[in-house]
Amino acid sequence: MAQFLNASELACDPAEEFASHQGWLRTVLLSRLGNREEADEVLQEIALAAANQSAKRQPVDRVGPWLYRVALRQVLLLKRKQGRRRRLLAGVVAKTEVTDQCQKTSSPLDWMLSEERGQRVREALLRMDERDRQLLLLKYVEGFSYEEISLVLGVTVSSVQSRLHRARKILRDRLIIAQVVP
Repeated sequence: MAQFLNASELACDPAEEFASHQGWLRTVLLSRLGNREEADEVLQEIALAAANQSAKRQPVDRVGPWLYRVALRQVLLLKRKQGRRRRLLAGVVAKTEVTDQCQKTSSPLDWMLSEERGQRVREALLRMDERDRQLLLLKYVEGFSYEEISLVLGVTVSSVQSRLHRARKILRDRLIIAQVVP
């Protein structure tokens, strides 16, 4: 049976073979994730797994299928991680909104209107990009300063300011659209 396998599919080092498989791996990841940044993140994890396999000095018989299995596993791990973040975010936003609204309302009508407004904000936040949502929550829920946010995210203060400006605009636009479309 070994005579039907080509030389590249015999036992070899995954780290050395990774570069030749990177193109089709990126295509698979983009089709499964739909986002270039997420695909690049998972591709890095695959490269790390290939390097770890090489460090163990355990050759892989067929690198292509092995890389595909690693890619699928990393996609699943990323999806699970995103689901946990979404659930955590929804819980934090809901608790914060309820606490804030209970302190500010004076009549049942005010309370009902503020609940509806809070629900629209939560829905708009959940539809936003993860990075923008994270910035808004760090700034307005956690009360971080621009400097603290820049330290947490590892970017410059001016980058935080411009990203926050953009995130606020996106949130504002989504709230306006949600107001127009019932």
